[in-house]
Amino acid sequence: MNFQKELKDLQPIKKFFIGIDSDGCVFDSMEPKQKEFFCPNVIRFFGLFPIARIARETWEFTNLYSQTRGVNRFLALLHAFDLLRERTEVQDRGFRVPDLSPLKEWTRQESKLGNPALEAYAEKVRDPVIDLVLDWSQTINKEIGQWLKDLPPFPPVPEILREISEYADSIVVSQTPGEALEREWEEYDIAKYVRAIAGQEQGTKSEHLALAAADKYPKDKILMIGDAPGDLKAARQNDVLFYPVIPGKEEESWKRLQNEGLDRFLKGKYAGDYENRLLDDFNKGLPEYPLWKTI
Repeated sequence: MNFQKELKDLQPIKKFFIGIDSDGCVFDSMEPKQKEFFCPNVIRFFGLFPIARIARETWEFTNLYSQTRGVNRFLALLHAFDLLRERTEVQDRGFRVPDLSPLKEWTRQESKLGNPALEAYAEKVRDPVIDLVLDWSQTINKEIGQWLKDLPPFPPVPEILREISEYADSIVVSQTPGEALEREWEEYDIAKYVRAIAGQEQGTKSEHLALAAADKYPKDKILMIGDAPGDLKAARQNDVLFYPVIPGKEEESWKRLQNEGLDRFLKGKYAGDYENRLLDDFNKGLPEYPLWKTI
């Protein structure tokens, strides 16, 4: 199945284009998903109970409180395990962090880092590590679908999405599985404000923007809205503008977009000093290095 065809086929209707991240940006879902579903299953599936506290701290730093916030789940797994191997507490306990080399090899050759691509790869290579990672990922999706309910968008978001739809073509740009995105956006009746919902199956966030917007709109008329450095990276890789939804200040960030940011974008007064001030505030709250490396 060509998951990217919908994005390639999108043609401009409005003069402007806006890509919008979902988890942690539109929905206050990052913390419950990572703390209640992702991390417990990392500990269970990969046998990290002897270092559970350290693993939890490392996982939350990787996925919530650092420059890797919002990264694809498979890349997050690799990064968190690399950090665990470096930690003296893990080394002192003589704990051997599982070797995920087969997963690393897959991420080097595949850009659409989602379950469908991993399922196809698992069938091909028949590797126990790949099978375990796939089981882990599928279990997370199943549990989130079963248990994570009644988690509405941040209060200002539906109204702002409606306003955006009047002026711009917009799509969801996310590394969450598409099925979960569609369920969440339909549940709160906001899918009607976007022209497409792009998840991990359609590739990276940078690819989403490139496929849906590049060469279709002027660069200064394309804006990415996100809460993670990966969203900023996707915007920069496509040479387009970025609006940060700052973790911990989400509602304030959305209201600022509604009160001034969107107007500046539509009037061509966004780039430069205004965007740079927003980025300064954004970068202050997400360190590159963990606290345990600076002690």
